[in-house]
Amino acid sequence: MAIGLVVVFAAAYVVTEGQIVEFAQVALLRLQLIERQTELFAPYGSGESRIRFTIRPGADAAAIASSLFEAGLIRDKQLFLDYARVEGLDRKFEAGIYFLKETLSIADIAPLLSDSSSSHILFRTLEGARIEENAALIDSNGLFGFAGDDFLATIQAGADLPSDFADWAGIPAGASLEGFLFPDTYQLPPDISPVALRDYLLDTFRDRVGEQLRADALAQGFSIHQIVTLASIVEREAVWREEHDDIAGVYRNRLAINMKLEADPTVQYGLQGNRDGWWPNITRADYRQVVSPYNTYLYGGLPPGPIASPGLSAIQAAIYPAESNFFYFRAACDNSHFHNFAVTFDEHVANGC
Repeated sequence: MAIGLVVVFAAAYVVTEGQIVEFAQVALLRLQLIERQTELFAPYGSGESRIRFTIRPGADAAAIASSLFEAGLIRDKQLFLDYARVEGLDRKFEAGIYFLKETLSIADIAPLLSDSSSSHILFRTLEGARIEENAALIDSNGLFGFAGDDFLATIQAGADLPSDFADWAGIPAGASLEGFLFPDTYQLPPDISPVALRDYLLDTFRDRVGEQLRADALAQGFSIHQIVTLASIVEREAVWREEHDDIAGVYRNRLAINMKLEADPTVQYGLQGNRDGWWPNITRADYRQVVSPYNTYLYGGLPPGPIASPGLSAIQAAIYPAESNFFYFRAACDNSHFHNFAVTFDEHVANGC
């Protein structure tokens, strides 16, 4: 019994002594930090862009401090370690992905690294943008763990597309997902992959378009792929959403009588970025000289596929166009970016500036 009591008392002494030492060390560090308040609360720089920062599983406080230093987020590794220890944060750091700014100080960063659940990538896909333009947004965003080209590889012509979505949308074999990157603002998990991003955007497209629009399109003899093809032209032609229905009505009228669509954006798309960007100014000569299956001045009917990502308004307009006798439209002369519509070609010419 006496020996047992000695062991218990000895163990208690060791624990108590360890706590005293720890308390003394932390108290000393706290005093030292008081004299370094300016450094603790000073930002590393003035850059407002978020920087992707990863804490690997098993990384200790020293490894995290070194990574922060190498990423250009802190100036003093030891100061970070001392602050984390004093505040009891050094044992709370959590593996995960964080998005930090140069404008944050050590005192700001340390507590943030204990919870990665709130980290997300804010990403917007744009109305009227080609897949290449949306891929470029991935690179300019700077927060993704992959490049725009990696994403393009999952959606371009010849890629292995999800069969359930391709069947639902009526996408031809070998076609790309041009037109199906639904324009919206997304909050994405920081560890998202190219394939997961593709599926996220497709799920959003299917959810926003819904089954009723698809059923109504099919009842009219159009697949969703064909509707999105027409809607993408409407999106590129219209500046104002108020005109989506009228412009779609013109193209539906032309399709009904086998009249060529003769849409300028299809000529621009046919250039494939080989002249001053993806959507360059074109001339009347280009109507005949740009040899591409997308050029609706050369070929009748719809082009092989969408030329850009239309928004929901343009998709709805392609399914429910305005009923009219219009077969022509051209930009108004008042720089309003609205259009004048005409029934006959003579009226169309008279609407010229």
